[in-house]
Amino acid sequence: MTSLTAKIKGDRVIWAVVFLLSLLSFLAVYSSTGTLAYKYQGGNTNYYMLKHAFVLLFGLLFMYLAHRIKYTYYSRIFQVALFIAVPLLLVTLLFGLNLNEAKRVLPLPFGLTFQTSDLAKITLIVYLARMLSKKQDDIKDFRSAFLPIIVPVLIVTGLIFFANFSTAAMLFITSLVLIFIGRVNFKYILGMVVLGLVAMSIAVAILMALPEGQQGRLGTWKNRITSYVDGKSADNYQLEQAKIAIATGGLLGKMPGNSTQRNFLPHPYSDFIFAIIIEEYGLAGGTFVVLLYLVLFFRAVKIVTKAPGTFGAFLTIGVGFSLVFQAMINMGVAVGLLPVTGQPLPLLSMGGTSIWFTSLAIGIILSVSKEIEQQALIDQTVVTDQVENE
Repeated sequence: MTSLTAKIKGDRVIWAVVFLLSLLSFLAVYSSTGTLAYKYQGGNTNYYMLKHAFVLLFGLLFMYLAHRIKYTYYSRIFQVALFIAVPLLLVTLLFGLNLNEAKRVLPLPFGLTFQTSDLAKITLIVYLARMLSKKQDDIKDFRSAFLPIIVPVLIVTGLIFFANFSTAAMLFITSLVLIFIGRVNFKYILGMVVLGLVAMSIAVAILMALPEGQQGRLGTWKNRITSYVDGKSADNYQLEQAKIAIATGGLLGKMPGNSTQRNFLPHPYSDFIFAIIIEEYGLAGGTFVVLLYLVLFFRAVKIVTKAPGTFGAFLTIGVGFSLVFQAMINMGVAVGLLPVTGQPLPLLSMGGTSIWFTSLAIGIILSVSKEIEQQALIDQTVVTDQVENE
């Protein structure tokens, strides 16, 4: 055990947050997949428990391996990955599995799927961190600094947009935040927002011009926005059942495994797992989950303040903001503050590649933290040697 902990480097608080979220994920997914097991696995509730345990364990393995790699290597790795992610997004858009009128995933063995937008998200964030770091000396220049940054953002978010509007919007906002932190001229950022809105309007207009059966997710977007604006939760079955789960949870909840709304709420193990957590663990459990994500972001910001270089700082804040932003969106949807988006709760929702890429992202943050620790140890050794020599 001691040898294992000696090999685990980086921020110990983040490791603790990951462990707690993984444990809670295991319990919540096992509890919320009962109906799914009876529907597809003949009542074998252990099937999804073991499958999720397998995914979580591999996620922790990916996190461990990622944090052992020096974070500067990710600059080159994901520069190559960008040229893989963009074609994969295009292939998925054209030939991916059609789920809920959208082609978001590619099939993998053992019943798993690969959501290419997960790869594209982390790839784009690392790319932006690299470019912002390299261009700091002429970051205000439009041609040499801003254009190499904006073009990949528009291409990646544009390819994601048609199949997954919420993911594209979140990634675009994350990119804006990172670019703003990178000191890009504000008028360029404003222009980027306008250009993004114009591009989105053109895309929506094209979809509206197509025959009704070829409009993809347009009808779903309209229904969700209309339902949210009108405040008619009765028109949104998912949100109604989520509100019932939250309302009946009380302060301390019904205790693990005693949820009733898991039998009525669509996707209680993914999109609306936060509602099941509140039902079983109460307001106290829900607050605890929110605090875990806030602690994760706080530790990421603390790492940024100590990062040895601009690339490490941009990388950590970009990845950290993306994860916590997605978590807040998911929880906001579950409690009815936001329209339904279909975003999973990082490290908590049942999934395959989404958990693995989340684990990879946290591993990258831990890699930056590990380098800070090693540098601090070197500095301390140097100071000690100087004192002894004196």
